[in-house]
Amino acid sequence: MSGEWLLDAGVSFGFVMVFLTVGFAFLRLVLGPSLPDRVVALDMMTVAIVAFCGLAAIRSGDAAFLDVALALALVGFLATVALARFAERQRLRSEQKEKKP
Repeated sequence: MSGEWLLDAGVSFGFVMVFLTVGFAFLRLVLGPSLPDRVVALDMMTVAIVAFCGLAAIRSGDAAFLDVALALALVGFLATVALARFAERQRLRSEQKEKKP
């Protein structure tokens, strides 16, 4: 008896968890209520999709999914940093407008 069935069950469970994570993150992305909530939800979706690519690489045995996961992780990080800078600048502008007489 090999442990292949255990790996297959673990990967299947992982896929279910990733789908649930993406669904809940999408719900937070749509409902908001603020821009930082949406940025965190988008980042969480990116991490979940990277996990999906890792699980797909395990299931198929194809290492190309790992390249996709790495590229997506880098793009997701850059998008999160860019949106965080945008939110910070937006906050600073609104504070400056309130201080002006």
